[in-house]
Amino acid sequence: MEVTNVTEYQAIAKEKLPKMAYDYYASGAEDQWTLAENRNAFSRILFRPRILIDVSKIDMSTTVLGFKISMPIMIAPTAFQKMAHPEGEYATARAASAAGTIMTLSSWATSSVEEVASTGPGIRFFQLYVYKDRNVVAQLVRRAERAGFKAIALTVDTPRLGRREADIKNRFVLPPFLTLKNFDGLDLGKMDQANDSGLASYVAGQIDRTLSWKDVKWLQSITSMLILVKGVITAEDTRLAIQNGAAGIIVSNHGARQLDYVPSTIMALEEVVKAAQGRVPVFLDGGVRRGTDVFKALALGASGIFIGRPVVFSLAAEGEAGVKKVLQMLRDEFELTMALSGCRSLKEITRDHIMTEWDAPRTLPAARINEEGRKALTDLDEEKRFRSEAVEELERKEEEFVANESEL
Repeated sequence: MEVTNVTEYQAIAKEKLPKMAYDYYASGAEDQWTLAENRNAFSRILFRPRILIDVSKIDMSTTVLGFKISMPIMIAPTAFQKMAHPEGEYATARAASAAGTIMTLSSWATSSVEEVASTGPGIRFFQLYVYKDRNVVAQLVRRAERAGFKAIALTVDTPRLGRREADIKNRFVLPPFLTLKNFDGLDLGKMDQANDSGLASYVAGQIDRTLSWKDVKWLQSITSMLILVKGVITAEDTRLAIQNGAAGIIVSNHGARQLDYVPSTIMALEEVVKAAQGRVPVFLDGGVRRGTDVFKALALGASGIFIGRPVVFSLAAEGEAGVKKVLQMLRDEFELTMALSGCRSLKEITRDHIMTEWDAPRTLPAARINEEGRKALTDLDEEKRFRSEAVEELERKEEEFVANESEL
């Protein structure tokens, strides 16, 4: 079967992967309402395309934290990629580099920062979980910097692991032939079997629940890499992130895997963008499956988007070639959406190109308001005059009737 869109890779991955691995990648927290809403919310945003614009040349390139990339579509951090394919993060890194875009490596990768760097040149970010042992964190951050990683995506929404019921049912644990490669040699690379989810037990034992805004400052003191705060969905936390030195914000609900019944990221995006006031770039992950989704996110103020599940599903299906195809399909769809909306560059994508369910009713252009307003006033005057004449006629007939009665 020829794959013609990103979503089709999920069914292929489900057939190929062991149930425990597929469920780990595919599932969300508790009722999985937010998991569905991350997708459904995009469908409630409609386009207002402009016409008769020369779109023979379209430029999708952009700059992220000073780094030039070919398109505003980047790869989000996803853990344990060698569960999906033997080449795992190696394949993903090569695909991102070939597409001219950014790959973000997970702390819980099954390939180390050094191994991923060895795949060749590329712009790479490193996603960071903060462990209770800060020496472990400091070592890992310095290793990432030495390996050429350009920024840290600090995950801030995981003081505890969300309740992922599929993982509990499956007694999820990392397969014995895999380790968390960044932690080999630190007695932290293995995940023990547990009564529910091995990952939940690992997080409970290792991840620091005391993480606070002061730790953003601490990270800045040990690295020259820029820090993105990943997991922001409110204006309040946006302002705090900026006050504490974040170089950028990633609007994320962790793929709907942490707290259920939070808004979809596309619904939360505009609130965050408005609070940021252009002081730092705002990015989005969660639910992006079409080039139209990319356009909608940019129209709401995002500087770019990250994709996660499409990467692991395509990796499971076709390895590096699958990841390359996903990036190319999204690029092609996004370019088509730009052309059909009348946009030749990212800066031409504006809020006016979309309409959302929370928009106020759109007013007519001023010239049309004046013209239609004058017509409405004229019609109103005519109605008043007609009613006045009708009242006068009734009064005259009533007077005639009274006069006739008195004569009788």
